[in-house]
Amino acid sequence: MTYFALVKRFGGVPIVNTVLNYTPGSSASNLEVPRSSEKAVWDQVASDFDFAVANLPAVNTDYADGSRANKYVAAAFESRAMLYAGSIAKYNTVTLFDGSHNQLCGIPSSAAVGYFQKSYDAAKTLDGVYSLYLSGWSPTDKNAQYQNFVNLFSDPASKENVFVREYQYPNSVHGYDAYNVPRQLIGPNGYSSEVNPTLNFVEMFGGLPKNPNGTLQTLDATGHYILYTNTMDLFANVEPRLRATIILPGDVFKGQSIDIRRGIYTGPVAGGISPLLPAGSRSQYPTANLVTSSTSTQTAYQLPGGGLMNPAGLSGIFTGDQTCAISGFSVRKWLNPNLATSQVLENNETQTWIEMRYAEVLLNRAEADLELASLGQSGSSNTADAFTIINEIRSRAGASPLMSAGSATIDTIRMERRKELAFENKTYWDLKRWRIFAQEQNGTIYRILMPFYAAQAGKYFFDARTDERNDVYTYDPRWYYEQIPGGAISKSPNLIQNPGY
Repeated sequence: MTYFALVKRFGGVPIVNTVLNYTPGSSASNLEVPRSSEKAVWDQVASDFDFAVANLPAVNTDYADGSRANKYVAAAFESRAMLYAGSIAKYNTVTLFDGSHNQLCGIPSSAAVGYFQKSYDAAKTLDGVYSLYLSGWSPTDKNAQYQNFVNLFSDPASKENVFVREYQYPNSVHGYDAYNVPRQLIGPNGYSSEVNPTLNFVEMFGGLPKNPNGTLQTLDATGHYILYTNTMDLFANVEPRLRATIILPGDVFKGQSIDIRRGIYTGPVAGGISPLLPAGSRSQYPTANLVTSSTSTQTAYQLPGGGLMNPAGLSGIFTGDQTCAISGFSVRKWLNPNLATSQVLENNETQTWIEMRYAEVLLNRAEADLELASLGQSGSSNTADAFTIINEIRSRAGASPLMSAGSATIDTIRMERRKELAFENKTYWDLKRWRIFAQEQNGTIYRILMPFYAAQAGKYFFDARTDERNDVYTYDPRWYYEQIPGGAISKSPNLIQNPGY
């Protein structure tokens, strides 16, 4: 696991699998181990996992909850590691050789097939041992599908949990809820909504009204905003997995409707409401016909039909206060719905972190299978295996199934991973190993979705736009390999720095 962590960050590193001895006063040259080739490190990782699979017990009866390793845990991590290695062999473009022609960054493309095959075979090992979580799930009940996906992250008896990190108060705790609850449920520490899912992410899911280019439809055929009685009406048919992953404007959490607005539109509505800004504009919203709030201390607006309304709702958007849903959404996955607000504190929470679950193993297997097919191989089956796996994942999620094996492509599996494994510390590494991080974040301003209440109509509309703060994200391709720490190089002149540093 340590070498896996090192090689995916730095490429080739010194392989030390024997004790290094040093006698004071003697030369330290034997401690100055040079970097091995990246391929050699990945092969060492594979060898280590193979050894673990062969020597760990099949079942650890004392830790059936997945909190200790067994041979299947090792196989699951091998499927992840070998998929990463295969991706580097196929997609990497950053290379570095030492004076002996060892490739320190990058792997010969000829090695891709072998690594993808090892990933596929390792994932297949878990067949019949683990299964997707389907407690209370129904093929026809969207609410049951939603609740099932919520519950799988908190049920210690889940057969989907392959390897977990457990917490127990007071010795091992975290503060996930303290950082990420919606603003209206803020705890005593004063944090909230630190993770703000983008509209780009939301648009990956099915069941939403879409424009021909795949973006969310917010305007009708005449170019005016579509009006909704409730904000959740826009998401009435969205796949339940999205609702279980993020908090949508107006959805219910801890018995409260999460009140997310950008402001109140006070202008005329007869004939339709025209877009507040031209398409693609990065400007701030106009001040005419809009009532907004810069902080959570709001002045309530008197509605035409009577009653008062806070411009930004209880959870934002407060333009001068970043502790709110600045993208129009908050994260839902991992939050504890039973944690009292008084207990939403740093260093107080104990939800289990699922580092490896069977859904990822299945997705690893499907991706390896499709990659093998793209390289002229058939793996241990064919692309029908990937098609079946993707539809198993999509069925559990409440998403529409793929209609044919031909629709199971590498792009399809990548999209499925991003939706299924969102906010599980997987997407970052996927974008790195696919070598598309720079493509995704090449001067990117992510898109957001701003709900407004039209006072004269008594209805809501949504404005889709780029992030109001105009925060530009950029990814330098040299970051596919991290900088070798200067302290390490100063201790060993045999270490070569990675390109671009």
